[in-house]
Amino acid sequence: MIEFRNKEGIYFIGIGGIGMSALALYFEKGGFSIAGYDRSESTLSRSLAEAGCTITYIDDVTCLPDLFGNVAHKEKVIIVYTPAIPAENKILAHFRDNGYSLFKRSEILGEISQHTDVLAVSGTHGKTTVSTMLAHLLKQSSVDCSAFLGGISKNYGSNLLLGEGRYTVMEADEFDRSFHRLKPLMAVVTALDADHLDIYGDRATMVEAYNVFCAKIRPGGFLVVNSKIRNEIISPDGVSVFTYGLNEDADFRAFNIVRHGDYYRFDLKTPDSLIEDLHFAFPGIINIENFTSAIAIATMCGVTKDEIRKGVMLFRGVKRRFDIRINIPGLAYIDDYAHHPDEIRACITSVREYFRGRHITGIFQPHLFSRTADHAGGFADILDELDEVILLPIYPAREKPVAGVTSELIFNKMKSPNKRLLEKSDIPGKLDAEKIDVLLTIGAGDIDLLAGPIEEKLMEVRGK
Repeated sequence: MIEFRNKEGIYFIGIGGIGMSALALYFEKGGFSIAGYDRSESTLSRSLAEAGCTITYIDDVTCLPDLFGNVAHKEKVIIVYTPAIPAENKILAHFRDNGYSLFKRSEILGEISQHTDVLAVSGTHGKTTVSTMLAHLLKQSSVDCSAFLGGISKNYGSNLLLGEGRYTVMEADEFDRSFHRLKPLMAVVTALDADHLDIYGDRATMVEAYNVFCAKIRPGGFLVVNSKIRNEIISPDGVSVFTYGLNEDADFRAFNIVRHGDYYRFDLKTPDSLIEDLHFAFPGIINIENFTSAIAIATMCGVTKDEIRKGVMLFRGVKRRFDIRINIPGLAYIDDYAHHPDEIRACITSVREYFRGRHITGIFQPHLFSRTADHAGGFADILDELDEVILLPIYPAREKPVAGVTSELIFNKMKSPNKRLLEKSDIPGKLDAEKIDVLLTIGAGDIDLLAGPIEEKLMEVRGK
């Protein structure tokens, strides 16, 4: 048990990360003095600073506020870090060498999960979208919830939602087996594509880790699994298991899907009822599948049919998840967080379906050397489905360079004649804004910093 009583402050190493920033804001609202380090400023870190948090971007112990830097105060504070922080980080070393109370982010979330009814969303892709959909359904209903999200909800403008209800929505992150810290009442598993093989070694070991997570669901709880992967998930003792999807044998199934201009209409079958005439103004059939899992959990929490209809209709999406930033005649620009071949495939498929017959240009920033080495062929295959591709250098995140692993590894496997290797600094300067029809930026690194300048250039040239 982590003891928060008698603590005055909490320091976050990696505070600008999407998950860490939500925790920092949670404890700031709880009255703690919050400070943190990150290697570069971001929109999230700026918003935390505006909320009163003290943030430094220099890995130097002398920059620490006295409450955290003075060893005499170490019993008054807690230090939170992520596994992505390198061991040689000087601030982390200071806290570790001087006997501070150090916890991983997953341990803090695990502690919070002990005191609330957690609705945990897991899966190698779709976690952020589904958890945001679920949180939205609960927030706009009589049920209510709190939520720690892996993205910024466009409905609420935050990755942290606080409510009065008994439920807390959390993303169950498989990286570093973090989700094994949670003890949810209900859980979702969206996908089991091979990922984080730097942690697991192979897909079979990763799937085993998912089954360990599912076994942590509380007795009497519920598990909702994508019907495509049902045979790989072991039913936990004392837990009711349901499937979701678009296929006929799914327990929760979306069907009668019809597109009307900028929105879809569909019906949804549950194990014991039918929810008819749902209106969904959001691109991509994959997102109807995602919403089906969120609706499954929401109904188990007591959200009514009418509340579900309202919630589905009013959902505005998540920043960087099929985020349509421009959509005017002859020009569209979408920004997306996809960073695994299967996620990119789902994204491109949705773009093709939504913008039928149009010329699609993609800018892709690979994320992690290890992921690039593991999936170079898969990245090349799916990027070849675009009409034109710009590849940027690999975003290293937590990793150090690996000999022979660069974006050229993907580039050289691609068959497309319309491909270019550019530096991030070349964008948006080398984009021919006059010729862009549909533009898609893809990646989980800092490619999001290009979104504003790209949007500005496109609207300057084309939006007149």
